[in-house]
Amino acid sequence: MQMKKLQLASQTVAYYESGGDGQPVLLIHGNSASGLTFRHQLESELGNTHRLIALDLPGHGDSDPAPDSSAYGMPGYAAVVAEAAEALGMADAVLVGWSLGGHIALEAHNYLPQAKGFVIYGTPPLAFPPDMANAFLPNPAVNVGFTAVVSEADALTYATSFFAPNAEIDPAPFIADILRTDGNARVGLAASIKPDGYQDEVAIVANLTRPLAILHGAEEQLVSEPYISSLTMPTLWRGRVQIIPGAGHAPHWEQPQAFNNLLTNFLAEIG
Repeated sequence: MQMKKLQLASQTVAYYESGGDGQPVLLIHGNSASGLTFRHQLESELGNTHRLIALDLPGHGDSDPAPDSSAYGMPGYAAVVAEAAEALGMADAVLVGWSLGGHIALEAHNYLPQAKGFVIYGTPPLAFPPDMANAFLPNPAVNVGFTAVVSEADALTYATSFFAPNAEIDPAPFIADILRTDGNARVGLAASIKPDGYQDEVAIVANLTRPLAILHGAEEQLVSEPYISSLTMPTLWRGRVQIIPGAGHAPHWEQPQAFNNLLTNFLAEIG
């Protein structure tokens, strides 16, 4: 899987691209991860059929750090995603966002008005003020995602929280991504969770006119499914959150075939 570089107006971002040429899909990773987290999608039948592109967000993976720390908030990330989508000829892509990436996908909904649909997972839509106590499960590992300096032990704790409890998954690729992420990206994200720091996501999903799919690992350790299911979401695909058995916060990595099947069906059903 070859890494490519894209020069934007204010920085260079890295990305990975699959071999397919069908409906484009833009994959947006989570906090302290990279586009490499979507390896099991890019190198699959899904990737052979559809044009998948997985970005490295600013300060993550092989992308440059953000030129300004304020760009590490949701609007800054969404602007980069939209600029990259336009440059890559993917303005009409389906946006697929994991965790932080799901928040960015929602934030970008009006940056990319031609986007065909949205798939989010590990992402509880947040309003003002954010109802963190109900949106997230009480797991102290969440705090690592907002810390500038992360030790290897902290990275292991954070990475392990991505998977179902007692999952036999090697966390090494996630740990490597966590440790190479710009610590300012985590601090900047924390600072942006404030009024006017991001669009009201509860309002976005309530008023969205394009299809929205929400996936959820049955053994999720970080995010509350009952909170998500309680929201008003008139364009929610199949009318409910899609549960993936045997997966936690990262079903695209833990149960890639089930995840890919759901994404394939969503793409087919929205035409």
